[in-house]
Amino acid sequence: MVTIKDVARIAGVSTATVSRVIHNGSQVGDACRARVKKVIAELGYQPNANAQALVSKTTNTIGVVTPRLSMSFFGTLASGVENAVRENGYKLLMANSLYETQSELDAIQSLRQHNCQAIILHSEYSDEATLIRLAAEIPGLVLVNRYIPQIANRCVWLDNIRGGQWVTEYLLSKGHRQFAAITSIYQNRDPAERLKGSRQALLEQGLSLPQELVAEGTANMAGGEQAVKELLARGQRFTALLAYNDLMAIGAIHALFAAGIRVPEDVSVVGFDDLPVARACRPRLTTMHYPIEEMAAYAVNLAIKLSNADNKAVGQTHLFMPQLVARDSVCGIATVAHGL
Repeated sequence: MVTIKDVARIAGVSTATVSRVIHNGSQVGDACRARVKKVIAELGYQPNANAQALVSKTTNTIGVVTPRLSMSFFGTLASGVENAVRENGYKLLMANSLYETQSELDAIQSLRQHNCQAIILHSEYSDEATLIRLAAEIPGLVLVNRYIPQIANRCVWLDNIRGGQWVTEYLLSKGHRQFAAITSIYQNRDPAERLKGSRQALLEQGLSLPQELVAEGTANMAGGEQAVKELLARGQRFTALLAYNDLMAIGAIHALFAAGIRVPEDVSVVGFDDLPVARACRPRLTTMHYPIEEMAAYAVNLAIKLSNADNKAVGQTHLFMPQLVARDSVCGIATVAHGL
C-alpha cells in the first residue's frame, strides 16, 4: 500500500509538503507542487481521510448553510458550491436554516461537529456580533451575500444598490416615468438596498417612488401576484414595474394579464437574479443577472485558503456586480399603448 512517506521520498520533499499539496495549502512552489502531484498520480496514492481527520482533527469537508435549498436561488448557490468543492477534491455537507436564527446556529454547530473547518454561510438573520465571533472560531467561514466591515475579507457580496440603480436607469432610458415596485416582506438587506438604488436613479431625474406605489409580498410568485393585485386595487398609475426578484416578477406578470393588462405593451416588468425561469417564462423576463454560481465557487476557494491560513486571503475584499440582461418584458414608452 502506497503511503504519504513513499510519495515524499520519491518526490524528494517532506511529508508536510505532500500534505500541503493534497490540501491545496500555501507555501509550496508551482514546480514543487506539479512534481508532487505527478508522483501521486504515478503511484496511485489515495490519502486516508479518516486517518488525516484523527491526526489533524479536521476533514476535507466543506459545509454550506442556506435558508432553504428548495428555493431556486439557494439551489443555484448550492450547485455552485458543489461544483467548486468537487473541483478541489473536497466533500460537501449541506444544511438549511429555514429562515430561523437558532436553526442557522444549530446548522453551523452540526457542521463544526463534523470537523468542517470551511463553511459557506448565507446568513439572513444572525446579528453581526455573532457572525464576527463565529469567524474568529471557524478558520474557513465565508459569508455569501452579506457584508460586515470587521470581517470584510470573509464576505462575498453583491452591490444590490447599484443593481437597483442600473435596472431603473434602463427603464428610464426607455422613456418610462411612472414607476411602481413590489418588494419582499422579509427583513433582510437586499430588498431595502435594491429599492434604495432605484430611488437614487429616479431622484437624479427629478422623479420619486412614493410609498403608495410600493407593495410588499413573499419573495415568490404568489407574493408577486398578490402585491400587484394590491397596487391595482389602489388605483395607482404606472408603466414600469420593478420587482424584487424574478419569482415576484413572474407572479406580477400573471396578475397583470389576469387584469387584462399586457406585458410589455401596457406595463414593462423587470426582475432580479436571472434564474433559469426568467428565460422560460413568456414574455422572457428582463432582469439583473446575479452571478450567484460564480460567487459560490469564489467563496469555496476563499474558504479553503482561509482554512489553510493562506495569508494572501487576508485583507482582500470580494465585491461582485450584477449585470443587466435585456429580454422581452420591457418596451419603450413610445410603444406603450397606455399607462395604468
